[in-house]
Amino acid sequence: MAVACSPKSIFNRPIIPSSSASSSSSPSLPSFIRPPNPSPLSLGLTRFHLPAIIPTALKTVESHETYSHKLDHVASDSETKPTILVSEKLGDAGLSLLRTFGNVDCSYDLSPDQLCDKISSCDALIVRSGTKVTKQVFEAGKGRLKVVGRAGVGIDNVDLQAATEFGCLVVNAPTANTVAAAEHGIALLVAMARNVPQADASVKAGKWQRNKYVGVSLVGKTLAVLGFGKVGSEVARRAKGLGMQVIAHDPYAPADRARALGVDLVSFDAAISTADFISLHMPLTPDTSKMFNDDTFSMMKKGVRIINVARGGVIDEGALVRALDAGIVAQAALDVFTKEPPPEGDKLVRHENVIATPHLGASTKEAQEGVAIEIAEAVVGALKGELSATAVNAPMVAPDVLTELAPYVVLAEKLGRMAVQLVAGGQGGGVKSVKVVYRSGRAPDDLDTRLLRAMVTKGIIEPISASFVNLVNADFTAKQKGLRITEERVVVDSSPEFPIHSIQVKISNVGSKFASAVSENGEISVEGRVKYGEPHLTSVGSFEVDVSLEGNLILCRQVDQPGMIGQVGNILGERNINVSFMSVGRTVRRKQAIMAIGVDEEPDKVALRKIGEVANIEEFVFLNL
Repeated sequence: MAVACSPKSIFNRPIIPSSSASSSSSPSLPSFIRPPNPSPLSLGLTRFHLPAIIPTALKTVESHETYSHKLDHVASDSETKPTILVSEKLGDAGLSLLRTFGNVDCSYDLSPDQLCDKISSCDALIVRSGTKVTKQVFEAGKGRLKVVGRAGVGIDNVDLQAATEFGCLVVNAPTANTVAAAEHGIALLVAMARNVPQADASVKAGKWQRNKYVGVSLVGKTLAVLGFGKVGSEVARRAKGLGMQVIAHDPYAPADRARALGVDLVSFDAAISTADFISLHMPLTPDTSKMFNDDTFSMMKKGVRIINVARGGVIDEGALVRALDAGIVAQAALDVFTKEPPPEGDKLVRHENVIATPHLGASTKEAQEGVAIEIAEAVVGALKGELSATAVNAPMVAPDVLTELAPYVVLAEKLGRMAVQLVAGGQGGGVKSVKVVYRSGRAPDDLDTRLLRAMVTKGIIEPISASFVNLVNADFTAKQKGLRITEERVVVDSSPEFPIHSIQVKISNVGSKFASAVSENGEISVEGRVKYGEPHLTSVGSFEVDVSLEGNLILCRQVDQPGMIGQVGNILGERNINVSFMSVGRTVRRKQAIMAIGVDEEPDKVALRKIGEVANIEEFVFLNL
């Protein structure tokens, strides 16, 4: 999350969610590339060991301990077909495809214990949203389970970290239900505007209440699409056909694609404050959870109408009930809920101004068949040892490579995460062009940066996207987001014993929440090095700093004069916020300086406001790393 302020100004709304675990004394790798703990269940049990960029067939890398274990239950690919467990209903076309390759076991409505009992004899598992694939499931798989396929987009019900630890690839089917979800969003939009469900129930109850169910027209009304990905853009296309004015907010939506649909990209605040209708299409992440709360609803136009076919958890359902009762929100049409099914007597579901459907977004015959085929192809490909573009966790990398790159992997992700938090939301259609500069004492040909590029991509995209970025899908995901990532390798006078001297991330053609982060070339620029085994930030824009990239960070541009550190430190101390480190960098003495402050806790609004009110602090930004 990033909060940027100028002195005495209102806080810009955070648009960058999530935080990564703080570094320890020995930097740990992110779970999606960390080798599993060496146990009989997790050592070398997967075929997915090579970077996705390598086009050749994947090779199986196995330890002596696990080779004999695998021989017990798999003689060879040619002699024994893999067993594929399908735990929820799947379209016939998908099942037919699976049966051409393996033995398919369709066992529905399994209890957690029953699933664990079955999984030890299965090579693949296909689920929808109802089956919870927990760590216990992967443990029960005893290393045989190679792939979990999620027939749909969301993978909230799959423990990704456990999947990676046990060498199991997870794939999903993100494209087949796009049109179905968009059509359902439009159906809810129109039904809500004209009170169709309420009027239907009234007539069936023997009433004829024409005056009670007067609706509103859609022509000329403003629809805000929040999340302009596949589904969001299809909703916008159809809403334009209904005569609506469409605006959208999405940090990664390419401006040219939006313009082609006649859609204006705006900031989050502008979208929610000017819209007559709001359609939600963002992912559910820790920081989008309850994004629509009392504060957010208070910024909306009175009488706004809300449609949600994305994820239930993005709305604080209690706050929505209050907004409906107060008349801030006139109506809501909801296909998704925080808990599904909602508890009996749920106030939101029973509200007279709410239309509710039981998660029908992907429920068309065509979408179900499409999802079935898409996930079947991905699972079969994975069982053949192929890497899928829809993989949502990563293959393992050779231990010696990981050992050498471990601290630089952490540095690359944190620089990407930091750089994107400095981008001003809604300007220029979001992030489109990123350049990564590696400075090294090694010759360019001796430096393999694919893992580092994937981590920069992960840091930039993953915090505000439903995508899970890894070695398998980093380049594919960046391309899908309209994000162009280029690399430059610069040879410097440093010891070739260490693979990287420094990494610099530049984002061009965007506005910045923190003007000091913009270099002389007009790019947002952050650079870092590994010092004492820890990732450090060494420059922001044209300013040199030296701070550990750990936890939370406050950057302040100030007039270079005595007492500034003490004033800010006192404010944080008064709010019981612990300062872990502090550094000041300047360009010219007694001119301007950048103060970088590491804090253990996230400062509240009062602390941030007081920092902004300090005389001679010209701007500041809070970053969650």
